[in-house]
Amino acid sequence: MSDTRSPRSTQWVAFLVFSTITLGSVLEVVNDPDYVPQSESAEKWAIACSAITFTITLIVVAMHLNAVSSLLIVGTKIEGGIAALLVVFWIATVSVVTDSRRGLSVDKYGAVESGNLYYFSWAGFVCSVLLMVNYLRHVYNVDVTSGLQSRAARLTTWSGLLSTSLVVMGSSANFYDVTCGGDYAYEDGKCSRAVFGIVLGALATLSSVGIVGMKIATTRAPFLVEAGVSSISLVLYGFGVAFITSQQGPGAPLGNLYYFTWLSFLVSFLLVTSCVEDYNNAAATTGNTSGENAGAEDNI
Repeated sequence: MSDTRSPRSTQWVAFLVFSTITLGSVLEVVNDPDYVPQSESAEKWAIACSAITFTITLIVVAMHLNAVSSLLIVGTKIEGGIAALLVVFWIATVSVVTDSRRGLSVDKYGAVESGNLYYFSWAGFVCSVLLMVNYLRHVYNVDVTSGLQSRAARLTTWSGLLSTSLVVMGSSANFYDVTCGGDYAYEDGKCSRAVFGIVLGALATLSSVGIVGMKIATTRAPFLVEAGVSSISLVLYGFGVAFITSQQGPGAPLGNLYYFTWLSFLVSFLLVTSCVEDYNNAAATTGNTSGENAGAEDNI
């Protein structure tokens, strides 16, 4: 199985590994005597998605191994359709598996209980997206990453902040729904911090949607708006990391809320540093232009 014949062979094999581990982990969790079922529909969906993606990926990898059958799959619309289908299936799988209300890979507080199921379901999702991007790049010469970067500076980074903030908002809302109602509501500040996470995620999502929309529509957004929003996001997520992921916060257990709060902070930091770099480059260019004009006037 050579990379010259199939530029995605390694990714297909990796996806097969992730699918196998995810399927085995789901079955292990469901068949555990200590497991308390929270949602039979979620269990069936997780098993079905994992089994279907495992079967499809196994067939695709087997076809890659043969020179004749590889011609029917590599670089064809069939491969593209399968890659797109896997992205959809894996979005659903991650949504169900990492939902604290379902109790499959995390407990009701969002803490990871089944590491293999949690981490390899996310790995499978990332791998499915990379497969789709790789297919578009090699077959249709559509370079998604470069296209976004050339479309407008920091568009990819703002899209990343949009995605991570959505997870922060959703995970905070899940924690609040599960633990902050009835007679068992927390009294140690976790609920108020969960509300802060919901508001923080919502504000960051809305601001990111606005900037991404401007960049897509006009290929640019006002620099001062970007710099201001990214700076505010960095400060707010700094407080978010302190309040949400601390020992007394709802994101203290390792899970979606913990990881994506930190990811949002890091993405905000990258946005601020990129804005500062652009400002310094613009200032240096302006200074050089002024110096050249002054020299020309002296020569005259």
